[in-house]
This record gives sequence, structure tokens and C-alpha cells, in this order.
Amino acid sequence: MGDRSAVADNVRMGTGPGRWVLLTTVLGSGMALLDSTVVNVALPHIGTDLDTDMAVLQWTVNAYMLTLAGLILLGGALGDRYGRRKVFVIGVVWFAAGSLLCGLAPNAGVLIAARALQGIGGALLTPGSLAIIQAGFHPDDRARAVGVWSGLGGVGAAVGPFLGGWLVDGPGWRWVFLINVPLAAVCVPVALRHVPESRDPRTHTGRFDVMGAALGALTLALVTYALIEAPGQGSSRLVVGAGVAGLGLGAAFVRRERHLPDPMLPPDIFRSRVFTAVNLVTVCVYAAFGGFFFLAALQLQVVAGYSALGAGAALLPTTVLMLLLSARSGELGQRIGPRIPLTVGPLLCAAGMLLMLRVGEHASYVRDVLPALVVLGLGMVTLVAPLTATVLASVDEGRAGLASGINNAAARAAGQIAVAALPLAAGCGPGADPRAAEFGATFRRAMPMCAGALALAGLVAFLTVRRPAEAVVPACRMQSGVPGPAIEPDHGESL
Repeated sequence: MGDRSAVADNVRMGTGPGRWVLLTTVLGSGMALLDSTVVNVALPHIGTDLDTDMAVLQWTVNAYMLTLAGLILLGGALGDRYGRRKVFVIGVVWFAAGSLLCGLAPNAGVLIAARALQGIGGALLTPGSLAIIQAGFHPDDRARAVGVWSGLGGVGAAVGPFLGGWLVDGPGWRWVFLINVPLAAVCVPVALRHVPESRDPRTHTGRFDVMGAALGALTLALVTYALIEAPGQGSSRLVVGAGVAGLGLGAAFVRRERHLPDPMLPPDIFRSRVFTAVNLVTVCVYAAFGGFFFLAALQLQVVAGYSALGAGAALLPTTVLMLLLSARSGELGQRIGPRIPLTVGPLLCAAGMLLMLRVGEHASYVRDVLPALVVLGLGMVTLVAPLTATVLASVDEGRAGLASGINNAAARAAGQIAVAALPLAAGCGPGADPRAAEFGATFRRAMPMCAGALALAGLVAFLTVRRPAEAVVPACRMQSGVPGPAIEPDHGESL
């Protein structure tokens, strides 16, 4: 089972083993994605119950994202070396334990600390879920499998507001965290019984790069902390010190990785212009998504007067579209190439966010909210699966966990920086009352900023993604031993 190529020959879409692998990875990654969106709907109630201001609500989101971004590279590298299933299962258990602490938190300080613990679990399970699919499925089925994974994972993220609203209005906001415990109780035994183990054989020998892992994690954590706190604290000694220390450790990390024979983050992975460019697209896209979903949940409740359940239900069109169309989007991206989906998708999402400017007091759902969310959902369907497949296709498949970790680190860091900086940039300071009616003006100023980030993502994709459809086949068949055309991973040319 540990032989990667044998696993690739045996696991096919539409078979029992393939369904079990998809179920496990969707449960794990969906749990983390669900949590990231379900919490947004609960924020007004958390603020009221714990008597907190906007800064504390931002840290309720960002404490999770900070540890997730800081450690996700390490999570991907550990999975590639010690076994993707093993690290994935550890991450699911850790995430559930952090969720339990969040649900029992007596005050805001404990809640924020427990959210940071959740992020550690997320850093272990998130890259592993995608790497298991990449290593486990036959090359001919990987694009479709990634599409299904993206679609169902996106459903987990999109259904979060609805589920969160139902829980908040029912048993209370603490259950948005406690619900992760039974999900983990299902995911872990299924993973242990039905998911084959896999690892990158090139990382299985030699010493693990402990120092590189520590330097990489501290670099991401310190730089991200400085970016989060800079809007509120300005050029304080703590912010400047964290930023300078993070950059210094980053330089030391790069220097170390360039000279080690078996580095945790091989510098040559960035020789792929496609990999680098698509990660830039990821940063722009997920910065916009992070800011939008954080602010939209508040806008619908604070300004439009929706209940928590009503605000969650309002976002269901994106869930339905992701569920129905994401697998087909993955197949389409494989057929026509990634350039069109990665250009058109962000522009559709930008249009949807601009349409949300119509949502104010006494907004009509059918006239104002629904059209915006349909356009946004179509953009997400067009974008998400091809983006993921292109990231994986641009590197050797043995580095699936590492590539997934880098891409997820870029996405999570972008999202958390947007949550921290966007409200202030739009005129809502850290001490602002998130329940005030003036929040509507903040939302109206923020949506064009999110749309601008998405337009930039579309432009970057249009200028850098050039090669035709075969480039997004998420496999390197020469290395897998699977019969078929030898497709070398891209290490320098543009798509």
C-alpha cells in the first residue's frame, strides 16, 4: 500500500476504493473549510455574548489562520516524508480537540487560544487531503477527482453560513465548533480503514530538516502577525520588530534551503513559472474571498436585518452551484486548458461582489442578494478546480504535499491579512462596534477593493498561463510508471 505507483493503478473514480478516498479527504478538508466560514456567521453573537469589539472578532478569525499559515508548509513536508494518511489523521484529531476547547471557552482569550490550536490541526490535515488524492488516484482520473474534491470541499465552505446560522439561532454559537467533534469521529476510522498510505520516496531517507521547518514556520507567523497588527498599531516596536525578525528569519530559511542536499522546501520548485504565477493568482483570489465572506455575513445581519440563519441561508446558491458543477469544471479545465477558467472565473467573482453593493437596509433577496450570489457562485465554480489542478500539474507529483502546502499557505495567509486589513482600509477601525448601522458604509467601500483583487488575479492568469490543455493533467506519467505520454513537470516555461 505504501508504493505510490501501485496505488495510482488501483484507485479509480467510480469504484468503491475511490469513493472511500474521496469521502475521507472531503470530510477532513471540508471540516476545516466549514469551520472557516461557519464562524463568520457566529461573530455578531460571539461579540455580544463575550462583550468584545471588532479587534477581538478579527483575532477570533486570524488566530486560526495565523497558525494554519505558519505551519502548513511543515504539514505538507511531514506528510510527504512520514506518510500522508498518518499526518492527515493526526491533523483531524488535533483539529477536533481544538474545536472542543473553542466550544467550551469561557472568555475571548481562551477562545482565541483554542482557535490557534485548531489552526495547527488544520495545517496538518489540509495539505494531506489533496496530496492523498494526487498520490492515490490513477492519472487519468485525477483531474475529475480534484474537481469533485474542490466542489464538495467548496460546498462545505459554502454551507457553513447556513449551518452556522441554524446552530447560532438554535443551540447557540458554541455548537459551530462542537459539531467538528462528531465529524472527526467519522473521518478518522474511515481513513485508517480505507485510505492507502503514501509518501514521497525521495524524502524518506536522510534527516528531516527540523531547523528549516522551524525557520519557515516562524517566518510566516512573524510576518503575518506584523501585517495583521500594522493597521491597528502602526509602526509600534512590536509590529516593526516582528516584521524585521520575520524577514531576517526568511532570509536565513532561503539560505539554508539552498545549501541542504534534502531541504524541506526545495528552491527548484519555484523554477516552474506556472507554479509561481498560479500562487500569485491564489493570493489575490483568496484575499478577496476572505474579506468578502467575513464582511458579507456581518452586512446581512447588521445592516440588512437578517437573522443568523437567514444570513446563512442567503448564501446557499453558491453551495448548490459548487455541488452541481465543480466536477465538470475540473474536466473542462483539463480539456481546454487553465487559461480561460483562471481568467474568466475571477472576473465573474468580481462582478458578483460588485453586485453585492445593492445589499443594504431592507434589501430584497430576489432582486438584490440572489443575482450577486449566483454570479459569484458561477465564478467560484469556474475558478476553484482548475486553479487546484494547475498548481499540482506544475510540479512533480511526488511533491504533491509540498505543492499543496505552499498553495494553501498562500491562500490562508492572504485571507487572514484581508480580514485584518480590509475593515480598517474601508473605514472600520479595530475598536469599532460591529453591531453599528454605520457598518454598511464600510461594506460599500470594501467590495470594490475585493473586486479589484480578483480583477488583478484574472489579469495575472491571462498574462502567464499559456500552454494548452495537456499542461493541467495532474500527473507526471513518466515518473508514475503508468502507460501514456510522458509529460514532464514544468520547471521553467509558462503555460
